[in-house]
Amino acid sequence: MLADCHTHLYSFSDTEINEILDRALVANVGPVVVAGTTLDSSAKSVDLTNKHGAIFAGVGVHPMDLIYPIGDKEIELLENLANSTPKTVAISETGLDFMANMPDRAIQYQSFRNQIRLARSLQYPIIFHSRESHEEVLRILREEKAFEVGGAMHYFQSNLYTAESAINLGFYISLARPLLRLPKLQDVVKQLPLESIVLETDSTPQPFKAKRENWTEPRHVRDVAIKLAEIHNTTLEIVTETTSKNFLEMLGKKREVVDNYIGVAESNLKPTQN
Repeated sequence: MLADCHTHLYSFSDTEINEILDRALVANVGPVVVAGTTLDSSAKSVDLTNKHGAIFAGVGVHPMDLIYPIGDKEIELLENLANSTPKTVAISETGLDFMANMPDRAIQYQSFRNQIRLARSLQYPIIFHSRESHEEVLRILREEKAFEVGGAMHYFQSNLYTAESAINLGFYISLARPLLRLPKLQDVVKQLPLESIVLETDSTPQPFKAKRENWTEPRHVRDVAIKLAEIHNTTLEIVTETTSKNFLEMLGKKREVVDNYIGVAESNLKPTQN
C-alpha cells in the first residue's frame, strides 16, 4: 500500500474528504499525513485524525504564514496538539522560504529553529519546506541536530547536490507530481536510491483548475509511483514496497500506529487493486 506523506486536506469539507479517501484507497493509497501550516490548521489536522482512520497529522507553522515569531507560547500549543492524539506523527509544515514578499527572515529562522527543537523533544520527524533557501535550511537542520529525528524534504524539485546533502543529513526526498513533467527532476531522481525516497501529493483545493477531477488528490501518489518505477526501470510493486517501508521508517516511534492502520486497510482491499 502506498502512503502520501504530505497533504493539506483540512481545507476540504468532511464530505469531500470522505470521497477523496475513498478514491485514494481504490488507487491503493492508504495512510495520508495532513500537515498544518498555522496553529489553527494544525488543530484541524489533528481533529481529522479522530474522524478518518487513514489520516495522520503533522503540526507546524509554515514560513509563509508567519505573522510573529513562534515562541514558547506557540510551541507549547503545538506540543499540546501533538500529544492530544497518538496519530500525530510529524512536525510539519515548517522550514524557510526566501521568495519575494515572504515574512521577515529573522522571524523565519527563529520559528524554524524552535520547531526543530520541538521535534527533537517529541522525537518526531520533520517534513520541511524549502524554497530558494536550501543551503540555509540544511545548515539550520545540521546546527539544530535535526538528524536525530530525520524526516523528509517536502515537494522536492532541486538538484542532485541538494538531494544528496539532505540524504546525508538523514532525510528522505519527498516526490510529488512535478516528477511527471520535469525532465531535469527526472534526471536527478534517476541517480537517487529508492531507499531514500518517499511520496506525497501536497493536496489542497485547486479552484484555478477548470475541472474538479483534475485537482491533485492522494490518489495521484500512484501516478508518481508509476513514474518513479519507469525512471528506475523497476516495477510498481517494488516502488510501492520500498517507498512505503521508507515512510514507516521515517516515522520512528510513530511507526506502529500507522502500521496498525495499514494492516487493517490492506486486509480490506481486493487483490486486483494493486
